[in-house]
Amino acid sequence: MSGTLYIVATPIGNLEDLSPRARRTLADVALIAAEDTRHTGRLLSHIGVQTALKSLHEHNEAAVVGSILAILENGDSVALVSDAGTPLLSDPGYRLVVEAHARGIDVSPVPGPSALTAALSVAGLPTDRFCFEGFLPAKSAARMNALRSLANETRTMVFYESVHRIDALLADLESVFGPDRMAVIARELTKLHEQIVPGTLVDLGARLARDEIPRKGEFVVVLHGGEAAAEPAIADALALELAAVLPVKQAAAIVAKVTGARRNDVYQKLLAAKK
Repeated sequence: MSGTLYIVATPIGNLEDLSPRARRTLADVALIAAEDTRHTGRLLSHIGVQTALKSLHEHNEAAVVGSILAILENGDSVALVSDAGTPLLSDPGYRLVVEAHARGIDVSPVPGPSALTAALSVAGLPTDRFCFEGFLPAKSAARMNALRSLANETRTMVFYESVHRIDALLADLESVFGPDRMAVIARELTKLHEQIVPGTLVDLGARLARDEIPRKGEFVVVLHGGEAAAEPAIADALALELAAVLPVKQAAAIVAKVTGARRNDVYQKLLAAKK
């Protein structure tokens, strides 16, 4: 009978956030697969656990998955941890989990800290629907393409970013979503210098430039979604009313701006209606 692969969430800063169940799991398994064994070793030393560690990160995952699966198939359990937070959320482990499922090995979560949910919980932005984009591409052109694909996104968006690219990310967000879009920067969550800063994109960029938001630590940016496009029937009715007193092109442009409908679609419908 196979062992269980436990996906264990570890603290993102404050070590007191490690749950009793997570500590017990880390102590009981035969092996801990860790993104950085030195980092996890310090955590284990703090909680008095001496379980064996094996490195599993983005550069070696394909090579070590087989040996970890062999341990599981031999009946021993394994815990997967990342450097901080919940594994697989912008962290390695995907290949291991997929292969474990494929072989009929039980995969069980040990929930806990996550920078994603921590930032959403304090942002003061809608959380009933959101999308997690993680780390965007490092290169400017690719990053802008990724953001343009989100230009009409109505859900709250969550991004991770490093201290080295936070200025560039804010500038690109402002370029795509406009200076007045509301956002929140969550920096160093649960750590000594934790900082939660809400504001418009232009305001956040200015505060970063003035060093009111220090360029230190790890950043989560939570961005308000855009307004949903009006229902097609409402857009069509508005277009007809405007076209009665305005040129068709002007009426189509106004409806597109107000409702989010495509200007050419509105224009073609108005031409058809006039015919």
